[in-house]
Amino acid sequence: MKKLSPYLVIALSYLLILLIGTILLYLPISQGYPNALSFTDAFFVSTSAVTITGITPVANLASALSPFGKFILTVLIQIGGLSVVTISAFIMYILGIKIGITNRVLIKENFNQNSLSGMVKLARRVVVFTFAVELLGFLINLIIFIPKYNLINAIGISFFHAVSAFNNAGFDLFGIQGAIQYDSNLLFNINTCLLIMIGGTGFIVIYDIFEKKSYKKLSIHSKIVITMNLILWICGTIFIKLSQYNHENKFTWLESFFLSVSSRTAGFTTVDLTKLSTVTIFIIIILMFIGASPASTGGGIKTTTIYTLFKNVTSYAKGKQVVTHNRLISAQTRQKASVLLSMALTIIVMATLLLLCFENLSLDVALFEIVSCFSNVGLSKISIGDFSVISKLLLCLVMFIGRVGPLTIISLFNKNWYKKDLQHIEYIEEKIMIG
Repeated sequence: MKKLSPYLVIALSYLLILLIGTILLYLPISQGYPNALSFTDAFFVSTSAVTITGITPVANLASALSPFGKFILTVLIQIGGLSVVTISAFIMYILGIKIGITNRVLIKENFNQNSLSGMVKLARRVVVFTFAVELLGFLINLIIFIPKYNLINAIGISFFHAVSAFNNAGFDLFGIQGAIQYDSNLLFNINTCLLIMIGGTGFIVIYDIFEKKSYKKLSIHSKIVITMNLILWICGTIFIKLSQYNHENKFTWLESFFLSVSSRTAGFTTVDLTKLSTVTIFIIIILMFIGASPASTGGGIKTTTIYTLFKNVTSYAKGKQVVTHNRLISAQTRQKASVLLSMALTIIVMATLLLLCFENLSLDVALFEIVSCFSNVGLSKISIGDFSVISKLLLCLVMFIGRVGPLTIISLFNKNWYKKDLQHIEYIEEKIMIG
């Protein structure tokens, strides 16, 4: 019997959950009022939740969903952030069910690891850590929301926002105004940013920090992720602040920092995106495209990919080997980075072209929406609810590809994924003229 590709299993698991979520959200019990969500909109919201994007065709999600609908949305976000594979492995561990080699391979591919060693332990740690951080975020949120809402609503919104922020989902239940009403609330901004940053840094790095407790002892992967995140958070804040300096809608440093952090994959915003300067829009598109880090709750092509591509270019320019931290970056890693970049750009260009054909949009708006969906960010400059059905389905497809991963999608065509011996076959080298 032919083995089932782990890439296919991962893709199908996301597809199955978003279809189940669609049905549940479309039920009358999930809707705040009759026909609050059409079937297409229910499918869109479910896809957006499972892919932890956060973009929605509904102007006021808080009123469109009933308490049961909001619970379903929370569960979909949690599953999307942790992945079906991780949650399934954790449940099997709790029930004492033996986790075989097939499930370990799935966990390995899901977290983009190089070895099968410690996969069950990794899945267990990821789930426990996630719940612990979300609990802490929930308690801090209570301080923010209890004065504004009654106790039951405050608990619900606090819990939902903690889950949404940690999983970089970007959904909120604050009504039409969204998070803009909290633009000057220091505790809200800091708590939300910390949840986004921890979730987007990646579970591998977080545990490496806890275990090593010293920067020098950290793995090279962790050092690269930490360095790249700090650069992007700081430079993003400065550039966004300066890009709005001569604009009529100036940003405070707090607003600039929040947008810099959120633009990487979370999708929350405390500013009006329709009042951004052209330079700011371009900066946000770059931040969205780069995204978070591997094995995290965020999307994008990832910080390590950008780092690898940068080192590859600079090393080629200097005529040196591609080295980082006194280690040679493998040819396979460089190849994966190049393929990922090529795939991402191809998908974004094609999807943007199609969206321009389907909708009467300017190029910058269409590009902004597509990059936001592909990188699972959820920021939007326009009302998605006005889009045609085919445009909404296009955005759903882009979100799905972005969450499952272009490398996973393209690996679906690899029929020889389990034949390790083929990797040892050597062919005569041929140099092709480039440039």
